[in-house]
Amino acid sequence: MVKAHLTIGLLPLLRLALAQQSSSYVDPLNGIAFQGMTDSTYGITIGAVFPPVGTQSTEFIGEIVAPKSATWIGVALGGAMVKNLLLVAWPSENSVVASARYATGHVLPSVYSGPVITNLPSTSVNDTHWNWVFRCQNCTSWTGGSLNTTTSSTWAWAYSTSAVDTPSNPSSTFKIHTDFGHWTENMSAGHASADDYASYLAGGSGSGSTTTVSSTATTGTATTTTATTTSSTTSSGPTSTAAAYDYVIVGAGPGGIVTADRLSQAGKKVLLLERGGPSTGQTGGTYKAPWAANSTLTKFDIPGLFETMFTDPEEFWWCPDVTVFAGCLIGGGTSVNGALYWLPNDADFSSANGWPSSWESHQQYTNALAERLPSSDTPSTDGKRYMQETFAVVESLLEPQGYRQITINNETNSKDHVYGHSAFDFVNGKRGGPVATYLQTALQRTNFALKTSVLVSNVVRNGSQITGVQTNDTSLGPNGVVPLTPNGRVILSAGSYGTARILFQSGIGPSDQLAIVQSNAAAAANLPPSSDFINLPVGQAVSDNPSINLVFTHPSVDSYDNWANVWTSPRAADAEQYLKDQSGVFAATSPRMNFWREYTGTDGKTRTMQGTVRPGAASVNTTNSYNTSQIFTITAYLSQGITSRGRIGLTPSLNAQPIVDPWFQDPTDKVVLTQALGDIIANVSSIANLTLITPDSGMTLGEYIDAYDPATMNSNHWVGSAKIGANSSVAVVDSNAKVFNTNNLFIADASIIPALPVGNPQGMIMSTAEQAAAKILALAGGA
Repeated sequence: MVKAHLTIGLLPLLRLALAQQSSSYVDPLNGIAFQGMTDSTYGITIGAVFPPVGTQSTEFIGEIVAPKSATWIGVALGGAMVKNLLLVAWPSENSVVASARYATGHVLPSVYSGPVITNLPSTSVNDTHWNWVFRCQNCTSWTGGSLNTTTSSTWAWAYSTSAVDTPSNPSSTFKIHTDFGHWTENMSAGHASADDYASYLAGGSGSGSTTTVSSTATTGTATTTTATTTSSTTSSGPTSTAAAYDYVIVGAGPGGIVTADRLSQAGKKVLLLERGGPSTGQTGGTYKAPWAANSTLTKFDIPGLFETMFTDPEEFWWCPDVTVFAGCLIGGGTSVNGALYWLPNDADFSSANGWPSSWESHQQYTNALAERLPSSDTPSTDGKRYMQETFAVVESLLEPQGYRQITINNETNSKDHVYGHSAFDFVNGKRGGPVATYLQTALQRTNFALKTSVLVSNVVRNGSQITGVQTNDTSLGPNGVVPLTPNGRVILSAGSYGTARILFQSGIGPSDQLAIVQSNAAAAANLPPSSDFINLPVGQAVSDNPSINLVFTHPSVDSYDNWANVWTSPRAADAEQYLKDQSGVFAATSPRMNFWREYTGTDGKTRTMQGTVRPGAASVNTTNSYNTSQIFTITAYLSQGITSRGRIGLTPSLNAQPIVDPWFQDPTDKVVLTQALGDIIANVSSIANLTLITPDSGMTLGEYIDAYDPATMNSNHWVGSAKIGANSSVAVVDSNAKVFNTNNLFIADASIIPALPVGNPQGMIMSTAEQAAAKILALAGGA
């Protein structure tokens, strides 16, 4: 994904009370008592202290402490980039350069006139860190916003490793952030006495400063005074007394949310940790399309904006350290995907599909899921279906091949020669899923807590016993460690990539991956002794659907401009209709039809092909001329029964990545999918005015598949990186979803699913979490 040079992407969504909390700390360099936070992942500390309450002051003293690897740091005092005061600073040789900024849209923030920023004497740069300590006058109000320093407020940070363009210039342009986060700044606890505040302005009560050189740079009416101070001391961040939990669940995606709701329903004290921030408006999200700016509807609420998830330059919802698409926000993948929602069938949970026999009786758990989260193939609130032209055209292709139409989730075990209208888990015309259902009931309980912008690196363990989780949030415990109650348990629900990485960084997995963690100094410090390493097949035998696109044109089809304008300039009538009552085109994502057919390969194994039909096309590869307003796509996936497997691992920088692609490792899979694609297009010529343009007439189907880019074959339906099974030689978790050779570590997400289900796995993941929660609660020895 290309990062734009135009924006700093400073957290347009971050307004959630359930964030990392600030706490008090004293900077040993200057003796100033700040209220702030530390992000241990990047080693940055941000704090503030205010004059006495009642002085009607419009200023504060702040600091940023960062390693030299941080080429710039930004702080948004209102928690979002747009229409909030931004403070941005960076090191320049032996000085710290800073400016106040402001943006009215998602573009590079311009220098903002009004605030007066003065660097204080303990501002410093040394060989490893830089420390910006400053007085910010006229900084508690700005155009469109202000701070109430007697309460708490969401603040946000951005971190970058890309150098600013002109480091010596406070007005310099710079590239988008590398990562971001937010926290709740408790300003009410951050007021100093009048004497202390005056002392801080004069240099504080600490020691360590040596030489100070001051210079002043003025841009417009915004004044910044720059001081250079060399020091050999760095700050320590805040810590707090830790609360212990019966269950700490890592990851607020479909597995984590469902599990957290069921465990808190059972009366357990549950903490759900999510490394990203809010998504829908219901969760505190604020990132909106311009045409929805006056509504409560964010990008993640409006189904019709789904296609823009992959083209928006902000991209803050994708995990920055996973090399494939993975959602890092509340709801995980369910907040950014196409929301196709298939209730699992009996074959999905069968022993033939890799499940222990005790999981085969899935129906009570699937029924529990369907009761909490019904599916709908008419998601518009007016009960109508829109843009059905592609359905009619493809129906005419399939019926001569013996397909019959069904309501898909009414006949879950029918997945051969059937088709139907796409079904979704939307609620009242908006993106629903577990965020709108399971999470909302959990949030009503006093024994449940959700914390966002909390990155878990590893579990803390003593041999086989897990004692807590290591986070980047020091407000949750000393050094960011969240402890368990005496019989407490940890459940990993960070997805196939996130869960695998946490296991690796906890000393659990194959030796080659643990060696990569050992070679990373920061991560190695959190590993248990090598004698306590647990050798399990983490990241091995993973599956993902190979998918191939066929692109057609037909004069009856409306490609909807290939969804290109829905973010900035949608069709006015459709946008107005959706804003009025969440009906119409925007009440659904792009799929309009799904179909299935079974095939028996030369190896005697049955494989299932799923087709998904949608107006528009992600890419067109043709030498023929065509009408772009008439294009549509059929994507063919090979699903249940697939035999190819791949592997997930780490880069030296601990990014998670596929290290063996899982597509077509067994050539029989390729043969079957080729046959299925051939069947789809077999009678194209019998449909009047229907034209296949990709592959075009100059390329055979075999040539097309042989040349298909493996990167675009990825369906992002990864399962099996910590799969369930009979023993530790072939599996990572046992039939109770407990990690082998541990006492109290469990997994409840896509990673334990041993093989692909028959359709998109969203419903399968949630049914799996329902059953996992029940088994974990029933297992003796827990809280």
